[in-house]
Amino acid sequence: MGFRTALSKGLLNMSEVKQELKAQVELFQELTGHLPPHMDGHQHVHVLPEVRHVFAEVLEEYGIKYTRVPIEPGLHNCDWIPPSLMDFYLGVEEDSFNTVDVFTRHGIRWPDIYIGLSTMGKSMSVSNIWSAIDAALLAFTAKAPAPPAPQRRTVTIELMVHPGYPSIPPVGGCGEGPDDFSQSWERLHELQTLIKPELQSHYKTRNIQLCSFKDL
Repeated sequence: MGFRTALSKGLLNMSEVKQELKAQVELFQELTGHLPPHMDGHQHVHVLPEVRHVFAEVLEEYGIKYTRVPIEPGLHNCDWIPPSLMDFYLGVEEDSFNTVDVFTRHGIRWPDIYIGLSTMGKSMSVSNIWSAIDAALLAFTAKAPAPPAPQRRTVTIELMVHPGYPSIPPVGGCGEGPDDFSQSWERLHELQTLIKPELQSHYKTRNIQLCSFKDL
C-alpha cells in the first residue's frame, strides 16, 4: 500500500521503477537460467497509472509475453467480500481496464479470464471456485459466442492463488517482513482446498487442464 501512496503523491521516479523492474528480470534469469514466461506485480501494482507504461516497456524489451490483467467477471455480485476490500478490488479493476490498451500496444498477452479476488483466502472453497469458473465462462461466451466446433479454441483461465504456510516473523512476506495475510491461517486453507480430490475430479469432469504460463 505504501507504493500506491507514494505514487499518488508524485514521489516515484518512473526511471527508477523501470531500473528496478529490469534488475528483477535479470536476477531471475541469473538464478534460473531463463527469462520468466510471465510477470506481474505484487498487489497488482503493475496496472497502476504511470507504472503500467514502464512495466509494458520492460516486458516487451525482454520478450516476456504474458502478464495478468485482474478484471474478474461477476466481482460486483460477490456480497461476501468486506466493503473496504471491495473498494480496493474495484480500484484494481478500474486500473486494469485503463491498462488493456497499453499492454496490447506492446504485444503483451494475458489469459482470456481472470479469477481470484472472489476466491482468495477464507473465501476459497471448492464450491466457490466452481461457481467462479462457471460465472466467468458464462460471461466470456456471452461476449464472444462460440464458433462452429471445428473452429473452437481453448479458453484460458488464470486462477490466482496463495497456497502456503503461515509466515513466522521476521521471515517471509514481501518487502519489510510478513504482512497479516502471509502470517494468517488463510494461506494454509488455500493449500488444503486446492489439493482436495473433489476439486481435481471437477477439473477432469469439465475437461479443464491445469498448466503454467510457459505451456500457453
